[in-house]
Amino acid sequence: MAKKTTSNPQAGAERARPILHQHSREIQPYGKIAKLPIALDENVCATSVENLNQVLADTITLRDLYKKHHWQVVGHTFYQLHLIFDKHYEEQDAFVDDIAERIQLLGGVSLAMAADVAETTIIPRPPRGREQAPVQISRLLEAHEILLKESRTMARQAAEAGDDGTNDLLVSDIIRTNELQVWFLSEHLVDVPLVKAGAPAKTKAASAD
Repeated sequence: MAKKTTSNPQAGAERARPILHQHSREIQPYGKIAKLPIALDENVCATSVENLNQVLADTITLRDLYKKHHWQVVGHTFYQLHLIFDKHYEEQDAFVDDIAERIQLLGGVSLAMAADVAETTIIPRPPRGREQAPVQISRLLEAHEILLKESRTMARQAAEAGDDGTNDLLVSDIIRTNELQVWFLSEHLVDVPLVKAGAPAKTKAASAD
């Protein structure tokens, strides 16, 4: 009787086997420009990339702040705020991709990891715990103002340098949408009665009587 041979289950599959645990040098260090033929000077690209990475870090932080408040909001306006926080989160999340792609097409390297974002953002870090809704909204408004202030400055710099694409992204998308979100949030902090209207203010003539 012929001896039965045991075949190697891996034989002949070398080409299909994943090559694991690979390491190499970075192909492009952070802060360096890999110039693309987009008719912009390399120095202009480098400045826009640096500015946009700051906007990216702050946009990611603002986006995550919205999600934190979406999960943790409490009070009689819970439902409304729960929805608007998530809506604004989705809008900011779309900007994250838009900004990162603009950085890459300028020949730069976009920030991506949470640790790098945390080191770069200038938006103050909130506590881990739960806060009252008015405090949550105030934090968001402060973050929006920081983002708007830097975006306006950077949009002007991009326009003066001839980087129309970066200027358009900052003005048409980042600035206009953040302004709109500020309006929607701010109206939640107006101190008006919820159910029963307050007494009308007395006129000067009525007061004199």
